[in-house]
Amino acid sequence: MTPLGRLIAARIAAEGPMSLSDYMAECLMNPDHGYYATRDPLGAAGDFTTAPEISQTFGEMLGLCLAQSWMDQGRPAPFLLAEIGPGRGTLMADILRTIRAVPGMADAADVHLIEASPALRAKQAETLNGHTPHWHESIATLPDRPLFLVANEFFDALPIRQFARRIEGWAERQVGLKDNRLVPGLAPPAPAALLAHRVADTKPGDIVEHCPALPAIAGEIAARIGAYGGVALIVDYGGWQSLGDTFQALKGHAPVDPFAEPGLADLTAHVDFEALADAFTTDVTRATAMTPQGVFLERLGITARAQSLARNLTGEKLESHITAHRRLTHPAEMGQLFKAIACHPKSSAPPPGLDQA
Repeated sequence: MTPLGRLIAARIAAEGPMSLSDYMAECLMNPDHGYYATRDPLGAAGDFTTAPEISQTFGEMLGLCLAQSWMDQGRPAPFLLAEIGPGRGTLMADILRTIRAVPGMADAADVHLIEASPALRAKQAETLNGHTPHWHESIATLPDRPLFLVANEFFDALPIRQFARRIEGWAERQVGLKDNRLVPGLAPPAPAALLAHRVADTKPGDIVEHCPALPAIAGEIAARIGAYGGVALIVDYGGWQSLGDTFQALKGHAPVDPFAEPGLADLTAHVDFEALADAFTTDVTRATAMTPQGVFLERLGITARAQSLARNLTGEKLESHITAHRRLTHPAEMGQLFKAIACHPKSSAPPPGLDQA
């Protein structure tokens, strides 16, 4: 058992089984042994690869999308250019390079990164050398200004609760201890007020996931955009409404048992985009329609950009470039599984590439 596993096992032995959300929070962000707190998980040497690491064109398209929204809203200056969960800083670097072509935008941008991991903050500082980003533990400490925000593969890493529907009610998934091993189990069925709205569209045996932190984070984003203007672009994997067990672990780019090595594997779950849309919809803000990543990027012109870059490539570099474009856009790869959604003021047009809901 890993060092973090022993700590979790001791807690369970003393207090009883813990919820899946508590388990995920410990595995990912324990200050001494948590997955994100202790390592750079990205790239070939890590456990997974995100879209900005696959091709610069991903960040360029998001940068163009933000730029058009910035112009549509009257070119506010100064404004916050922010990212939640910025990884190595690659996406922000590509966005900053792209918006330099938009007169006045780069000069008006004040870069803010919401990142809790010391290891990743160090990587971001290296990547964004020459810029002066400000780091935050949460959105709550951002200055009160127009907010142009991106979040790529952030919400999928938030801890979830998981419930199995039974005739008697909802049985919550827990993590317990058996033969000195961490094992999943179910609490006794009970009513769950937060899932009252899911009774009509589920049946006994179905599994539903709930992300406790999502409404508050997305709601804070919507409140700031409603008060000061801006836009939030969210790209992640998931679907319109949670149904089924999507909890998973990755290590070395391959699926692993999420209970075998706490702290050494990435834990994620699919994002419920209906919950995002609900949180983004207020008296003064609205959510766009959920759009597949491939469709979103194609509408923004990613193929034309990829063809332009390909003119200077040959051999293995060209093959790698073509493969990267397919990976981002093709329905059989990231193009369909990953979705995009945005929050914007009701008084402004939706960001380019995304339809009004």
